[in-house]
This record gives sequence, structure tokens and C-alpha cells, in this order.
Amino acid sequence: MIFGGAMAIFEGIAAIAKDDLFIATRHYVFEFSLAGWGWVHLVLGIVIVVAGCAVLSGALWARFFGVFVAGLGAIANFLWVPYYPLWSLTLVAVNIFIVWALCTGMHREADADQWA
Repeated sequence: MIFGGAMAIFEGIAAIAKDDLFIATRHYVFEFSLAGWGWVHLVLGIVIVVAGCAVLSGALWARFFGVFVAGLGAIANFLWVPYYPLWSLTLVAVNIFIVWALCTGMHREADADQWA
């Protein structure tokens, strides 16, 4: 999670700085300014990093919060596809993997508690 959040932070910083990497799209349904999308990714990346640090504490609420913010990250990066397709699809995959890992970890801990 911390790695995925850091990647989103870098994506946000690059968009706020108006890097030349991004594609200019026309008539996109979710059309914000590049700086607006940058702030969305920057804030979401910071929240994902904080959630990742909370997950390391082992708290159950942190796993649920992590699933929620990773889901938001996947949605935000899906909406970001027209601006930078390869990076956004990579982050969608990373966020979906985070959701899977957090949900699978909850299942394994429940099984371990059952046999203890």
C-alpha cells in the first residue's frame, strides 16, 4: 500500500507541475484541469500511504480503511486513463492487488483464530 500510495503521490506532483508527459484529451466526460487531477492523486496518495502505515499496526479497522481507499485509488486511476494510460492502468492493477491482499489477509487471520 505504501508503494502504491507513493506512486500516486508522484503522479499527483507530476500533474500539478504540468509535466509534458500527459496527453491532452478533448471532450472527456470527467474533464478536470490537469492540476485538479494532480491534487486529487496527491491527496489520495497521501491517504493511501497513511492507510498502509495503519495496516502495518495490524488493526482490523485499518484493513477496512485500506480496502476503501485502495478502491478509491483504483477508481481515480481508471478515470485518469485518457491522460496517461500506461501509468494509470498500472496503478489500477496495484490498487486492485491491494484490495485482494487485504481481503485475503482477513480471511487467513479468521481461519487461524478458528484453529487456535
